[in-house]
Amino acid sequence: MSSTTRAWMVAGTVGLVEALKDQGFARWNYTIRAIHHHAKSNLRSLSQTHNLSSPATVAATGAIQEIRAKQHESEESLRKVMYLSCWAPN
Repeated sequence: MSSTTRAWMVAGTVGLVEALKDQGFARWNYTIRAIHHHAKSNLRSLSQTHNLSSPATVAATGAIQEIRAKQHESEESLRKVMYLSCWAPN
């Protein structure tokens, strides 16, 4: 890229940023920070939510654990097959 093209790109970028500042776009940064601070201070964390579990959540967690156990068994079976196919006598 030539130096004049780069200069025009920089000038255009600076102009765009200044135009967005004039339109109040920079004020969104304060708004987003305020919303984040409010959510962080007033909403429960994920660990607190797990401590106050409902029966439905406990049942769903049990189902997920069963699925993970079956998945682990199938992975172990596949691991055994791969081991035997690589190291067992042919």
